[in-house]
Amino acid sequence: MDYIAYFKFFVGLFAIINPVGLLPVFVGLTSHQNDAERRQTADVAHFAVVIILLVTLIAGEIILGMFDISIPAFRIAGGVLISIIALSMLQGKLGEVKSNKEENREFAAKESVAVVPLALPLMAGPGAISSVIVYSAQHPSLIDKLMMGVSVVAFGAVSWGLFRMAPYLYKLLGQTGINVITRIMGLIMLSIAIEIIAAGVKGLFPALAYTG
Repeated sequence: MDYIAYFKFFVGLFAIINPVGLLPVFVGLTSHQNDAERRQTADVAHFAVVIILLVTLIAGEIILGMFDISIPAFRIAGGVLISIIALSMLQGKLGEVKSNKEENREFAAKESVAVVPLALPLMAGPGAISSVIVYSAQHPSLIDKLMMGVSVVAFGAVSWGLFRMAPYLYKLLGQTGINVITRIMGLIMLSIAIEIIAAGVKGLFPALAYTG
């Protein structure tokens, strides 16, 4: 078993989803809730995220097959998407959906924000789903998928713990600390995106792997 690959998968999920960077968004979305309701929102959101990512891990390649999309092509598309998100994070932005706090608050006043928009698309968004499908394609064996499933559950547990402590962590780190962590995660994510794009290009053009 390639434990390093599973660890990279876990770190990649953490960098792409960036739960620390989402803490101020979570605090804003649940500002109308009391402590018990906020804890329940964190519970439901992370349960939904884990389910979405596990389904993607199992059925992602089948979905690609239905649309006749090759893995190398999807790697390039996913890598480009991840790099765009990473560049946004390096600039200290969370994206249009994540930064639209007024619209999110209006939605939060009407119904629960646990599944939409918190779990989907803020956490289990296109970047995370692309990453899961790519890693699943690179490690197709049953034991690999099992271990990656464990990594998804482990990520959900860590992220859930962070969200449970969101009000305290936000006060501790402050907006400056959150911004610094977001930029570091963006740099890691951009490096991952470049590797994914390179692997996709080599898959589409195998001759490139033997040049030089």
